[in-house]
Amino acid sequence: MLSASDAKQALQIAETYEDEIHLVLTDVIMPEMNGRELVKEILPFRPRILHLFMSGYTADVLAPHGVIDEGTGFLHKPFSKAGLLEKVKETLGVRLRL
Repeated sequence: MLSASDAKQALQIAETYEDEIHLVLTDVIMPEMNGRELVKEILPFRPRILHLFMSGYTADVLAPHGVIDEGTGFLHKPFSKAGLLEKVKETLGVRLRL
């Protein structure tokens, strides 16, 4: 597991890490850039990366503002370890169906 303290560090890790990164788990609302912008920045050099957004705001509140698209993997905070594991498995399972 890799971790970053902010979007800038996440971009640096995504660009320089030598092995495959399967999933980026990011908050929707962050300083500097939102989660959707972060994923958009990562995709050119990690085109197969999957993403899962999390937020204290509900998906139906965020969707009309264009921060997340309908059908995007979303985890509402607070969440349990079991809830996180289930959502990560669900998101990674998408890759298995491709």
